[in-house]
Amino acid sequence: MFAPAQRRRIIGGGAAWLAALLAFVGAAAFALWQAAPPAAGEPGAGFDAYVLGVARFTLWQASLSTALSILLAIPVARALARRSAFPGRIWIVRLMALPLGLPALVAALGILEIWGRQGVVNAGLAALGVAQPFSIYGLPGILIAHVFFNLPLAARLMLAELERLPGEYWRVSASLGMGPGSLFRFVEWPAMRSVLPGAAGLIFILCATSFTLVLTLGGGPAASTLEVAIYQALRFDFDPRRAMLMSALQILFMLVVLAGLRLIGPVAESGMTGGGAVRRFDGRGGLSIVGDGLAIALAVGFVAAPLLAVASSGLAADLQRLIRDPLVHQAFMTSLVIAVSSALLSLSMAIPVLRARQGIAASRRVSTPLQLLAALLRDAPSVALLVPPVVLGSGWFLLLRGFGNVSGFAGPVVVAINALMALPFVCRVLEPALEAYQVRTARLVAALGMGGLPALRLVVLPVLARPLLAALSFAMALSLGDLGAVALFGSQDFVTLPWLLFSRMGAYRSADAAGLALILALLCLLLTIAGAPRARNREKEES
Repeated sequence: MFAPAQRRRIIGGGAAWLAALLAFVGAAAFALWQAAPPAAGEPGAGFDAYVLGVARFTLWQASLSTALSILLAIPVARALARRSAFPGRIWIVRLMALPLGLPALVAALGILEIWGRQGVVNAGLAALGVAQPFSIYGLPGILIAHVFFNLPLAARLMLAELERLPGEYWRVSASLGMGPGSLFRFVEWPAMRSVLPGAAGLIFILCATSFTLVLTLGGGPAASTLEVAIYQALRFDFDPRRAMLMSALQILFMLVVLAGLRLIGPVAESGMTGGGAVRRFDGRGGLSIVGDGLAIALAVGFVAAPLLAVASSGLAADLQRLIRDPLVHQAFMTSLVIAVSSALLSLSMAIPVLRARQGIAASRRVSTPLQLLAALLRDAPSVALLVPPVVLGSGWFLLLRGFGNVSGFAGPVVVAINALMALPFVCRVLEPALEAYQVRTARLVAALGMGGLPALRLVVLPVLARPLLAALSFAMALSLGDLGAVALFGSQDFVTLPWLLFSRMGAYRSADAAGLALILALLCLLLTIAGAPRARNREKEES
């Protein structure tokens, strides 16, 4: 499949990018270590009550968020799977995908509009005579925000598994006269259970490394996670030792979770099927219809309400003045340059890494060093989950402050961090496309003797254009809405749209914040939609 010289070139390119990635992460870790080396004879020094309390709260809120997201997603997934033909179902499934493309800061603003002190929920409680308003700040707000993002994710993952079940399962269960309890126990639950460990692990990581939501809705030190505490230790207290200790704890926690996920095997096949349309015979009773309708309605209301609040308050803002504001222009251009640069850099990393893995897999004899390299290349994208952006930013902040004004280096560092954060998602999009290209097209290109620009222009780009566009769009959306990487570097000289939005929220300029949130949300959602053409086509075929 690969000529020997081509294989060496491909593997060498992947190894070079892997070395650059590890060097970037290693430099940040070294800077944290150098800034605050552990005192001799005091291995536990620094792990005071505050650090341990923050660590406990991080694990506690992540566990609660994961449990709530999974438990609430189960009835939603079952209801959507049972009601496969009602009008508007496809739009509800699409609605469940919107939080994935929404910047966390925009979601926080929408959640405040619904659940905040002056929000819709407290207004309703006041109308019912409840004197004490519901407080969004602290653990309740963090849980609501995490469930807002992760309930739709868990529901879609379980829904996909339920829809993969062969039609024969439902016919046999109907012929056996299975009731709702038996059907759930023997058919639905095994399908959903197969994705629960991976889904729960992913949601736990997302909640444990949550930065923007906790920074906005935490409400103080009592509800602070490790990422927020690291940011505060450097930005406000300038305590590198404490930041280093908490970074080490954060990395240790993520390493344990990722190791656990690695032990989980692939999802089992649902079973053989003879094909044909899938028809379900359960859930026809009135009580079942009402229950499913209630589950779907509550989920739609919970997810749609903050989105509608962002749209409503954003449209009420003075958008014309915001669009003419020079600071908004500066923030938009800075965000756009960072998003495009980080997306291109992420693609530039992902393609050589994936191609090198293909080159090693195609080798007839794989030596021990190549096996080690293949393992490193396989796990390289997970570095983004293992070392969160605030930890990387903290290390590079400490490393660069000896060279003068840190803001002067902010752009390249933020681009590199955002590219690294997008790498797992870019690899996930590109890997199946590159494998299909290698199997179906690469041999034909080699047989025709094509190479260089002709092969790139006539074959490679037409075949891979869609997945490349999808990966580029999604990486841009992630970078455009990110606050974590820029949090330590934001200043009057380095302003992005999320940083400007966060500043306006902190200055209680709520009208400006609402307008900026709407602009940022539209940009990120458009990029997310542009990056998901296959999902749209699949949904169109199902409708």
